[in-house]
Amino acid sequence: MSKPLIIGVDIRDLKVAKTGTRTYLEELCKEFRRLSSPDIKFQFIDSALPAYSGTNKLLKWLEHINYQVWKQVSLPIKSWRGKCDIVFCTDNFVPLIKLGYKTIPVFHDAFFFEMPDDYGKLWLWLYKKTALPAALSSPCVVTPTNFAKKQIARYTAISLDKLRVVYEGPKSFPEINISLLNSPNILQMFSLKDAEYLFHAGAMFKRKNIPLLISAFNEVKSSNKYPVLRLVLAGQLPTDKNDSDYLLVTNAIEQSPFKNDIVLTGYVSDNELAQLYQSALLYVFPSLNEGFGIPVLEAFKNQIPVLAANNTSLPEVGGDAVMLFDPFNSADMAAKITELLDDTDLRRQMIEKGTERLKHFSWHKAAEELIEIFKMAAGKAKN
Repeated sequence: MSKPLIIGVDIRDLKVAKTGTRTYLEELCKEFRRLSSPDIKFQFIDSALPAYSGTNKLLKWLEHINYQVWKQVSLPIKSWRGKCDIVFCTDNFVPLIKLGYKTIPVFHDAFFFEMPDDYGKLWLWLYKKTALPAALSSPCVVTPTNFAKKQIARYTAISLDKLRVVYEGPKSFPEINISLLNSPNILQMFSLKDAEYLFHAGAMFKRKNIPLLISAFNEVKSSNKYPVLRLVLAGQLPTDKNDSDYLLVTNAIEQSPFKNDIVLTGYVSDNELAQLYQSALLYVFPSLNEGFGIPVLEAFKNQIPVLAANNTSLPEVGGDAVMLFDPFNSADMAAKITELLDDTDLRRQMIEKGTERLKHFSWHKAAEELIEIFKMAAGKAKN
């Protein structure tokens, strides 16, 4: 019997990731476990040491060191001991050292090059000195969209034929169990039960463009046509102030004549997030830059119409199932929101298109495509 292909999956990022990168790793691990067979085995490799995700400057520097020791020393040793054929990392960084295995990283986007001011100088330096050389020495690099593929090739020396596009899927939400929610539950807590609201979910990164969404909401409300309409913003404050728009967001809310209709929930659990999606009237995604945009698929899954920025990867992911707007023009955003609010039939049509569009994306499909990439990299692909 031939030796199974052994894939080492670095899961240390689950200690710190809380946004789309966490969803990516969690969902793939679920599918890898389902797809494990006598021919392909998965080893989920983690660090025994804790990972720091706070704001203390000294501890953040120590975490950088801890992270690099993991990637360049501990992970290679554990992978070698586990007799891994492939080491797969979903957080950009794979080991520079190859101890009998090949490495495959995931580059979710080109943000390090497009928005360098949003990252600390040390992190940028480490990225250029370790992540890029390790990716260049890997047989291929996984990326989530054709847009991201082109941007990564543009800013790095990674060739287009080495970059492999694997589409992502929506988050697997739990069945809503009211008894498991905090008392009162999330809708009651913010007086959203039976309310009409626009919804946005995501951390308060600068690129998320939330202040302009608030401006557009102000314009919609100023018409006096929607007296009960509210705006709900769910998401965690980034620990890195370089990349945070939190103060701009809170200032925009405070200055809004409709500030009592704007809800800032902070971090919410998966159960609470599912409730917020399922009770929303519209999902609005004004981001200035996305490598993929999982919330588009999450909104499709929860059957609410989606309005999205007409840039980067969002048209590729949303297709004809989203209504696009100019993310630099609050009047255009407000006009598109108003159009959907006023047209029940259009909202129904968009929900139907979203349901159909979602069929193109699943984590099971993504995992199967990744397995074929692993086999190719290990020289075990079918001819």
